[in-house]
Amino acid sequence: MTPDNDPLLPHGGYRHLRSYKVAEAVYDATVVFCRRFIPKSVRTHDQMVQAARSGVRNISEGSGAAATSRKSEMKLTNVARASLNDELLQDYESFLRQNGLRVWHKDSRECRAMRDRLQQDFIEDLPAAKSGAVRLNGLAGLAEFVGKAAPELAANAMLCAVHQAAYLLRQQLRGQAREFTEKGGFTENLYATRKRTRDGAETPACPDCGKPMRQRIAKQGKQAGEAFWGCSGYPDCKGVRQV
Repeated sequence: MTPDNDPLLPHGGYRHLRSYKVAEAVYDATVVFCRRFIPKSVRTHDQMVQAARSGVRNISEGSGAAATSRKSEMKLTNVARASLNDELLQDYESFLRQNGLRVWHKDSRECRAMRDRLQQDFIEDLPAAKSGAVRLNGLAGLAEFVGKAAPELAANAMLCAVHQAAYLLRQQLRGQAREFTEKGGFTENLYATRKRTRDGAETPACPDCGKPMRQRIAKQGKQAGEAFWGCSGYPDCKGVRQV
């Protein structure tokens, strides 16, 4: 949020965005997944980690860029979306396919249950898990879950999380475009702020004659270089006020 007289557009606050929280969880869990299942010597290892990192970092960078450029904010948000949806998602699907593992259908019981778990940061009232079973207790526990789950379960959990992050970023991008269309960008806001300042500036009246005063700069004397209010009727009226 920014004050009404601030020419900068609303920016920052990205840590409160659900898209950022999900993307950050995806990044942390992807690091764990790659350490477990993809050898460091394979290029895919670094590519997946970098795609996950790009997803979360471009959200924060776009949030900061929003101060002076809605265009940059939307561009970076879309880079985040593309990194997750068009790169990382495909890598998880390839991992499952190339290892002969099942990719859960989006309407399957497992997929629906996983999405429900990921919609909450932490679930406290889950029933006790069976001995030796691995259970996801919410988004905050995704990295820990991936560090213990079987490959098929871990990869499908990541697919669900990446889908969720990409969906939230698409919605965020639409909202940004709508706000830009309705309110304009930095240039329009800068002009509007300047106009409000000029139109709303209080010009005092001269204490001697009542005419409006003008701000001037003292050229000599003890106050040389300092601003003061001088009567617009000068030199006929020499009324002054301090700024």
